Amino acid sequence: MTYTPKTFNIPALKGISEKQIKVHLGLYEGYVKNVNLIMETLKGYEAYGDKASEGDKLAIAELRRRFAFEFDGMRMHEYYFPQFEGEKGGSPDSALAKAAAEKYGSGENFLKHIREVSTTRGNGWTVVYYDPSGKTLHTVFVTNHELGQLAGLPILLAFDLWEHAYMVDYVPADKKNYIDALFETLNWSVVEKRFDDAMKISAA
Repeated sequence: MTYTPKTFNIPALKGISEKQIKVHLGLYEGYVKNVNLIMETLKGYEAYGDKASEGDKLAIAELRRRFAFEFDGMRMHEYYFPQFEGEKGGSPDSALAKAAAEKYGSGENFLKHIREVSTTRGNGWTVVYYDPSGKTLHTVFVTNHELGQLAGLPILLAFDLWEHAYMVDYVPADKKNYIDALFETLNWSVVEKRFDDAMKISAA
């Protein structure tokens, strides 16, 4: 099988330019391309079977390590871009809003916490998860997308805070302005639907 880059219907965004989105989508497509390339290359090595040389075995091991980086890069962007599709929505009475108020005290505190995590020094991702077992939300900063993820937890929100996500529009010192733009353009109804879907799966 091969993976195909997804298409996203992203409207004009306040604070994030069309050029920035185009550059970012190109990076995402590179992840998809490399996922397919690694799978195809590994398949070729498998043909050697027990006859693979020691050098081949080293190459195979490194490709296997690299796969997680490329795959998670692909998948995390497939959480990121859809969050800006469609008209902005969201409900203060949604199940997510109630879960956020239970964990953080109020919806306002939830947003404040996401913003605080997003201003963590360095590159990475702010990710909001739902833990069906603990029936709670977790908001964490993930530096490398193939490392530090909370295993098995559904992703509700993903903010890409690597410089490639905003350097067309902002210099690193203005990262805060990019974070402001994320909150300005985020379609909360997408995040709420992810939460509702995660609740359905946990209840099944």
